[in-house]
Amino acid sequence: MNPFRTTLNAGVSTHTISLSDRIITLGSCFADAIGSRMVYSKMQALANPFGVLYNPVSMHRALRYSIFNETVADHTFLTHHDVFLSYDFHSEISALQKTDLQHRLTNTIGATHHFLKDAQWILLTYGTAWVYERMDTGEIVANCHKQPAAQFRKTLLSHDLIVESFQDIYNEIKAFNPAIRIILTVSPVRHLKDTLELNSVSKSILRVACHTLQESYLDVVYFPAYEIQLDDLRDYRFYKSDMLHPTEQAEEYIWEQFATRYFDAPLKDFIERWRNIQQALHHKPFHPTSSAHQNFLKDTLRRLEELKPLVNVDEEIAALQRQLNATS
Repeated sequence: MNPFRTTLNAGVSTHTISLSDRIITLGSCFADAIGSRMVYSKMQALANPFGVLYNPVSMHRALRYSIFNETVADHTFLTHHDVFLSYDFHSEISALQKTDLQHRLTNTIGATHHFLKDAQWILLTYGTAWVYERMDTGEIVANCHKQPAAQFRKTLLSHDLIVESFQDIYNEIKAFNPAIRIILTVSPVRHLKDTLELNSVSKSILRVACHTLQESYLDVVYFPAYEIQLDDLRDYRFYKSDMLHPTEQAEEYIWEQFATRYFDAPLKDFIERWRNIQQALHHKPFHPTSSAHQNFLKDTLRRLEELKPLVNVDEEIAALQRQLNATS
């Protein structure tokens, strides 16, 4: 029977991720989607610590800040509507005082530096090859922060420039943490402000660059999030109302494909157990003081206690104990 769709088989990676592995996600909002699910699943994940980053050069720069625990250069700071920002990071990293922003960035870079030192994996999600260069410095910015267009020059990164930029950061990060492995993805989010035609050009450059890098390094692999969204799902019902971003259902499907390919068996088993416990934790009883609900809480508490050797569940245990004390 004709299945009426093309299904992408994720397969299983030679090198898999375990529950004890540390993984950092960096890049577009798709890195947020995957990273948040890792955090929710109690994995040791650092999800997009610098906010959404779209182009490869800015992602590599954020990694360089973290590897060397560098101070953010003063000329990257600006103000917009009395809010202090940095051209090297997303607008969610902001403050009303410059010193507060500097302090926040110092803490974020320092925390990422220490996390990265013992991490096993980096997930990099490239969003666009279109970049904006400052007219005054020639530097590529991560975000224009709604500054006048005349202050920037819009250009398209070449395949060679992306590969060269990656090679530089690859050598630096392998010197810092030789055991780390890198997963590359291309974000399935479309950038219609560049027009559909030029969005296709941008995504094509990113995809070819990822292919080149995967072929060049044994510890660099590509996960086909872009292809899953566009060729496997391939339907507007899997896009939000803006027709640009994947729906929750699409993100969940891609997450399941990612888990199938990269998670080892114990991690998959743990995530299933944790999903069942989360459903129990979010259960809303009609009669909280009933003996049936009390037994339900005690059983859930027991299941949480069983997970203590694996992950930190102190917060969840404390919440359940408060419920038991309140109804006893």
